[in-house]
Parts: sequence; C-alpha cells; structure tokens
Amino acid sequence: MPTYLMLTSLTEKGVQTLNSNPARLREVNTDVEELGAKVLHQWASIGEYDFVNVVEAPDDLTLAKLSVRLSARGSLKIESLPLVSVDELLRSLE
Repeated sequence: MPTYLMLTSLTEKGVQTLNSNPARLREVNTDVEELGAKVLHQWASIGEYDFVNVVEAPDDLTLAKLSVRLSARGSLKIESLPLVSVDELLRSLE
C-alpha cells in the first residue's frame, strides 16, 4: 500500500481544541481510518509543522479526500508527500 508523509499545522482553532481536549489527538487517528487510511507513525514536532505522520492509503485520491475532509474542520492544515522506499527506488534503477 502506498505510504505518505503527512505534515500537519494546527490553526488557532486546532490549538484551542487540543488544549481543552488532548485526547482528540488520538481520536483523529480513528477519523483517518474511517476515511480509508492508517496512521503508521506519529510525532509531535517543534517548528513549522506541529505533527509529522507516516500514513498508508490505498491511493492518492484517498489521501486527497482525507486531507480535504480533515482540513474542512478548520482546525488544521495538511501537506502530504508520497514516499518511496529506498529499496523500491534502487530496484527501479537497475
């Protein structure tokens, strides 16, 4: 299944939600699964992005739908990048 790097920045609304309900952070992972993807790894980050996630999804369209649906809530902004394993890259170069 394709893997993606999902970089997330909280909006002011998202910061307020997380501050008042820290458990919401894990609840979003359930929302991600309901939208057809799966969070494999998740980190909080300091800097431009508040969270860094490695996500599996069946295809780009599923990830695009997930980004639109989650972003429409107004609590976060998402940037996603498709990932290719080094082994896959090396095989393609042979």
